[in-house]
Amino acid sequence: MAKNLVIVESPSKSKTIEKYLGKDYKVISSKGHIRDLATTGKYGLGVDVENGFKPNYVAVDGKKKLIKDLQKEVDSHEKIYLATDPDREGEAISWHLKDELGIDDKDYERVVFHEITKNTVIDAFNHTRKIDENLVHSQEARRILDRIIGFRLSKLMQSKTGGKSAGRVQSVALKLIVDREREIEAFVPVEYWTITAIFKDMESRLFKYKSDDIEIHTEEEADKILDSLSQEFKVESIEQKLKNKRARPPYITSTLQQDASNKLGFPARKTMSIAQKLYEGMDIGTETVGLITYMRTDSTRLSDEFVASTYQYIEKNYGKEYQGYIKLSKKKENVQDAHEAIRPTSILRTPKSLEKYLSKDELKLYSMIYARSLASIMADAKVNATTVILDNNDYKFKTTGQTLVFDGYLKVYKEYESSEDKILPELEQNQILTSKDIEKEQHFTSPPSRYTEAKLIKEMEELGIGRPSTYAKIIDTIKERNYVVLDDKKFKPTEIGFETTDKLQEFFSNIINVEYTANMESDLDKVADGDEKELKLLTDFWTEFDPLIQNAFKNMEKKAAEETGEICPECGSPLVYRKGKYGEFVACSNYPTCKYIKKEEKQEKVICKCPKCKGDIIERKTKKGKIFYGCNNFPKCKVAVWDLPTGEVCPECGSLLVDHKGTIKCSSCDYEK
Repeated sequence: MAKNLVIVESPSKSKTIEKYLGKDYKVISSKGHIRDLATTGKYGLGVDVENGFKPNYVAVDGKKKLIKDLQKEVDSHEKIYLATDPDREGEAISWHLKDELGIDDKDYERVVFHEITKNTVIDAFNHTRKIDENLVHSQEARRILDRIIGFRLSKLMQSKTGGKSAGRVQSVALKLIVDREREIEAFVPVEYWTITAIFKDMESRLFKYKSDDIEIHTEEEADKILDSLSQEFKVESIEQKLKNKRARPPYITSTLQQDASNKLGFPARKTMSIAQKLYEGMDIGTETVGLITYMRTDSTRLSDEFVASTYQYIEKNYGKEYQGYIKLSKKKENVQDAHEAIRPTSILRTPKSLEKYLSKDELKLYSMIYARSLASIMADAKVNATTVILDNNDYKFKTTGQTLVFDGYLKVYKEYESSEDKILPELEQNQILTSKDIEKEQHFTSPPSRYTEAKLIKEMEELGIGRPSTYAKIIDTIKERNYVVLDDKKFKPTEIGFETTDKLQEFFSNIINVEYTANMESDLDKVADGDEKELKLLTDFWTEFDPLIQNAFKNMEKKAAEETGEICPECGSPLVYRKGKYGEFVACSNYPTCKYIKKEEKQEKVICKCPKCKGDIIERKTKKGKIFYGCNNFPKCKVAVWDLPTGEVCPECGSLLVDHKGTIKCSSCDYEK
């Protein structure tokens, strides 16, 4: 039996690492967190707020047997290596494993690696450490804060409004969307006009009169200017300048999510799911290896080894003139520099070489990460930019053009960033040009645009609210709670989204706001660095929050139940829609005096045909009210899925294809459409 036991989070990661370490090591998986806060105690928080915010941890649902199995493994091995993910969440998982499984300090080591390649993993086992208590305290403080705010505000929203939940970061993200919608609603368009001269090989737009900028607000003003112009234009100046166009830094979590949304059309959750697979290890024929570094990072740093090997690769494949310099973004507050940027683990593993091992979407994301990392170390592109000023009776017209002189990093990045040439005709100073036409055009200023998923992620990152690793979950939550809908791939708040935000701002404006949430992230970072105590942070928060929540429960006006338009057959009062444990129902508004509840007429909602027995796949509910989709010939036919069927069948196994959070995939096998 192997002497050493290694515990990681993911089963797929455990298989990869065990191949690297050899027969002296057994690698098993905790499958993520094994413990979480209980839902008992005051307000169901699982936290004793009156006794130092002591948490009450219990086994995660369904993991009691796993914990017993882990305990047996720990008891039968001499040395335990805790190799969970290299971030605060991973540090906390390692601490929970050590605490729950009763592992002595002398019997364990903490192992951290940011890429899953053989050399890196083996090197990490030669540089072990103990659990970082400060990181654990920071994660624990975040979990307790989110539990208190989430549970108390959600209970408030459910009892007073039509809202289902609220949260420390979730509600601030929703507020951004609601505030933007109100800006759009309040926007008053302003009319303006442009005047453009049309020539054979170019166009030129009016921008000044003499030395003053010009604005045209009405058609009358435009016509007056047109009357002052002739068809003859004089070339007043020609300015040419060689400009450098630099590549962007390598990806961090947020920029990867933004680009995957904009360029590939991937939701944030899909992006992170694929990135997780690429990180944990893929079978590429000759070996099983992690293809990218850890995908939860806010640092653009690249290792010296990767930079050196990439310089060699660039020189060999493109020439020395394409070698560039390291691009680093300006370091912001809250940035954790413990990790590298997201990059390929080897520049030699080109997307082309991995085509037959990766799915279509895996290859798309890997190709984008690869190109961005490579481009970030390449030379600037060089552009010859030309600006031409034309004069017509003291009215100045401007036209610009550019020509790519040296492609630099665009040699490998042009698929993701266009740089089109706009070539102007050969011109000379004082040359007279005759226009084919001079056009006027009416415009109106536009309101600010709604947030796309990518823009919302960018805004949250710039404001310092939440963490990039949580953005996907936040976005999923506000959609699932029906606080927002997607209109042309942009977030539009619903009526309940407006109502929830307004109520929270009425009673919690000093907590549910950008500044407070960003400052809380800074304070959590201080706990992680050992500069602030967890207890002080939680005490300061509770001292401010508790009076506010007590006041809100007492004074927030409860939303009246919506009437159905029917009358109660027992007492004559209006019937209303109410929400219960198993969903919405219709009951008498005169409750509790009258306890009439309208019996639901059972109607089967047919989704599609069953691929197994040709019966109907219908919408059904579990005893707890959760929706699933199953065959109406049950129990003879046991076809059932959680995600909404598309009506199509998998070409590989014949099972139902389902829509899993924006991804069309098979309900049985690994096929994705």
